[in-house]
Amino acid sequence: MSKVNALVIDDSGIMRKMVMRGLNEMAICEFEFAEAEDGADGLEKFDERNTDIIFVDWNMPNMDGMHMVRKLRARRERDDLPIVMVTTEKLTGKMEEALDGGVDTFISKPFTAENLKQRVGPLIERIQEEKSKGGFFKRLVS
Repeated sequence: MSKVNALVIDDSGIMRKMVMRGLNEMAICEFEFAEAEDGADGLEKFDERNTDIIFVDWNMPNMDGMHMVRKLRARRERDDLPIVMVTTEKLTGKMEEALDGGVDTFISKPFTAENLKQRVGPLIERIQEEKSKGGFFKRLVS
């Protein structure tokens, strides 16, 4: 089983730790984590060759999560990159905006490891399958 490289973006260090702990508790793969404090920091720390999945909060200073997602998707470097919005936003309109804006799925705070597994499990399976076939790097150089 290959390692999954996750970028966790939240202005709260406690919330980043909670996301990372919840992902590890899913016990469906081994994670390697990078952390960022806001969307701008997340764009700087995003590594197109190594980041497998992004977990991003919506409401952050400097650059919010949706702004970051739109900027990242506009680059068109990694259209296949799964992005998970982890947010307190619960309004249907906000959820639709996130999905229309390039987010693959969302998780409402507070969450449990089981919530994470339900939403993130299929994305992790897709990442593992892609990696077993040679993954993004192979497509990049072909």
